[in-house]
Parts: sequence; C-alpha cells; structure tokens
Amino acid sequence: MGGAALNLPPHRKLGVESNMRSRLHHLGLIALGILIGVGVSLNYSAIADKDRAGPLPVEELRTFAEVFGKIKSDYVEPVEDKKLITSAINGMLSGLDPHSAYLDADAFKDLQVSTQGQFGGLGIEVGMEDGFVKVISPIEDTPAFQAGIKAGDLIIKLDDTPVKGMTLNDAVKRMRGKPGTRITLTIMRKGEPKPLVITLTRAVIQIKSVKWKLLEPGYGFVRITQFQDHTGEDLVKALDGLNKQNKEALKGLVLDLRNNPGGLLNGAVAVATAFLPKDVLVVYTDGRTQDAKMRLTASREFYLRPNQDDYMKNLPGWAKSVPMIVLVNGGSASASEIVAGALQDHRRAIVLGTQTFGKGSVQTILPLGNGTAIKLTTARYYTPGGNSIQAKGITPDIVVEEAVVSEADKQALGVREADLERHLANDKEPESKPAPIKLQAPKPEKGKEDKPEPGDIAPRTDYQLNQAVNLLKGIQILQRR
Repeated sequence: MGGAALNLPPHRKLGVESNMRSRLHHLGLIALGILIGVGVSLNYSAIADKDRAGPLPVEELRTFAEVFGKIKSDYVEPVEDKKLITSAINGMLSGLDPHSAYLDADAFKDLQVSTQGQFGGLGIEVGMEDGFVKVISPIEDTPAFQAGIKAGDLIIKLDDTPVKGMTLNDAVKRMRGKPGTRITLTIMRKGEPKPLVITLTRAVIQIKSVKWKLLEPGYGFVRITQFQDHTGEDLVKALDGLNKQNKEALKGLVLDLRNNPGGLLNGAVAVATAFLPKDVLVVYTDGRTQDAKMRLTASREFYLRPNQDDYMKNLPGWAKSVPMIVLVNGGSASASEIVAGALQDHRRAIVLGTQTFGKGSVQTILPLGNGTAIKLTTARYYTPGGNSIQAKGITPDIVVEEAVVSEADKQALGVREADLERHLANDKEPESKPAPIKLQAPKPEKGKEDKPEPGDIAPRTDYQLNQAVNLLKGIQILQRR
C-alpha cells in the first residue's frame, strides 16, 4: 500500500505528500476532561492569535460531552473510552480536507518506513470519497500497478468486508499485510457496468525512484516515479550515466513525471536544483503560522540532509542548459507539480502532456508524544511565479493527450484534486498565459493496439514521449540556424 508518504522534520513531504519544518504545537481542549467526565484531556493548538484570544466553544463541547455520555450509557454494547476518543479525533481531521488524518502508532511507523522507498503492501496512493477508498494513483512496478488498478477506482470491498464505514487508516491496515498473502479488492470503475473483482498478492514494495535510458544518440530520458530521500542523489547518478553512455553533451532530455504522486519536498527541490541556476526560487508556502511561511530555493540547505556531502558536484556540466521537456499528466501530483511549475515558471523546460492533479497543499506531520501523530494541512504552496496549484494543477505549454484505448481509461485519467470531497479552494487567480498548443493522440484501431515490452520504461508506442523527442529535435534544428 502506498499510503500518504510523509516524514518527520527535517525532511518534508508533500502529499501523497509534504512535511515542513515545524515546532510541535501542544493541542489542548482545556476543559474537555471536566466536561465529559472521563478524565481525558485532549490538546489542541490555537494557531491564530485571534483564535487564542477567543473563548472555548462551550456549547459545542457540552454537546460533545452529552453525546459521549449517551454512547457510554445507552449504546447496545460497552465501548472503551479510548475507542470513542480516537474516533472523535479521526472525525475531526477527516472532516477538514482529503489529506488531513490521524495516524495511530502503526500507521505512523509505516509512514516513516515508506519514505525510505521500501514497505509492504499493494502499492497504491489512496484517499476517501463518499465513504469508499479512492485510488489517487497506482505506484509503478507494484502489485496494484501490474494488476491494472487505475486512478479514480473506488474500492468498495476488501475481501468480504465492505469499506463503507471504515476510516482510511483501517482500510490501509487491511490492505497491508505479510508479503505473499492475498487480498481481493472489489472495485467500482467509471464506464464499467458492474464492479470489478481483482485479487492481488501483497509484496514488499521496493520503489526505484529514478530510472533512465538513452533513447537514441544525443537524447536522454529520465523517469522519476516518486520523490524519496535519495531521489536527488539518484538523479545525479542517472544524468552521469547518460553522460558516460552518450560520451558527449546531450542534445535534449525528457524528464518524465507522469503518474508521480509526489513525495518528499527536499527531493523535489533537489530535482529542480539539478536544472536551475543556483539559489533561484523553487517554491514557496504560505499558511497561518510563521512556520508555514517558507521560501525554498535551489540551495544545498533545502535538499541535503545534515552533514551530507553535496552530490550536486557530480552533476554533468550540460544539466543546467540542455533543452528539456517535462512530461506530466493527471497522475502528476504535489512534489511533481512543484518541479514542473518551477521549471516552467523559470522557462527552463517546456511542459508537455495533460493537466496535472492539482494538489497544492502542504501536510505537516505533528507527533503527539504517545507514538501517534496527526497529518495536518498547514499551508498552500505556490510556484515561483506566484501561482497556486491547489485544485487547478499545472497547465502544460503543449497539451498532448494520452493514447487511451477505452472510455473507462479516459475517465480515470480525468480524476483531479478538485474532484475530491472537501478539497481546499484555490486562493489565487492564475496569471494570464497564452493558451497551450493542443495535439490529439491518434486512436489505435480496435484489436491492433501496440503493447509495450514488459519493463521498457520508454516504449516506442508512447505517443507523448515521441512528441517530446520530436520537439527536442525541432529545437536543435532551430538552434543551428
């Protein structure tokens, strides 16, 4: 199971991914223990000064206490205080937006492990919608991806257990499990007349963050599947590998961020730094607290771990100037959008593909001191040009549709942040830009679709990639004139 991949400070992660540097605020509903009569004290943070000065919502707390008491005295079966309080916390956070959540001790540990690029499960980034688990994106090279799970799928049953009524954490726990064990997912998919039943075998998910290939002499391809702790370092190695294999400076490079659900923010800053001038702005964030207001630049302090040697010194000289195309689609989210937006705003690369997912919010992991944590949306992030990506996404310079082969695929590719319940609104009008050039992919004849070879990261049937390479060759011709 992919899950929301975040990390503790100093490593920040965006959505499916983002953790900012943050002081741990004590969260305390001061009088709650007295009101509910169970000696339980919940903490809360009065984040804004005006909120800190305001009175406690006594009437609402009294109602909470009354409901708590009625459940304790009248519910058909006895219920532990811990379960009721945990459910209340879950409800508080899940009612905010699709990305805030309570992490119990197991979920918190799993989340920390997942940032290292290896964890157990199925390999899908998920959220909740209408009480069902919604697939945000299958992670490449995982059981879910290989079984054909698609973005936009709604998981309605796990084995024989309906998902309706489960919390997201409960559903994630059920999907995780010992590698080699099986689980059956019942899925509702747009365009399909009846639910799909898919049986998957759990595996240790080992995600290779960076893949690369020399497409042909002079033209390189780098795919980033997810932003992890070592993505920046692995990118430099990939570029160095292309440099050695090509034996001269590249004429063009394709950076593929399609279906990349995001990841660590410092990984995204590292990738942008590899291609941008030193110290230019990569992304900035804005929220209600001072810690939520950050400006991250192409500087070592924002992508290196403490005492880590700067791997950027091994970057090939052409990396800062090679003509670039960035491929994106509806599965490109969060940290992917940061990179695409930074390269686009600085006019360092041409962005090609389809509108991105539109996750422009920052989640901070706040440990609670008892082995649990909350994942709380604390800020929005903005591209260097001041554009908010939230619920909008990155608009490509050149729109090239993917060569879909079915209506169901087309509908699944259309899932965006704006389609999720309780999503944050975009707080800025996007700056006026020229309308993108649009190219429609040809539809293959039914029964004659070319299938890529297994394991080929850059198949010749990839229409968007082919258009990117053609554009790079066109740029080369123009530069010679």
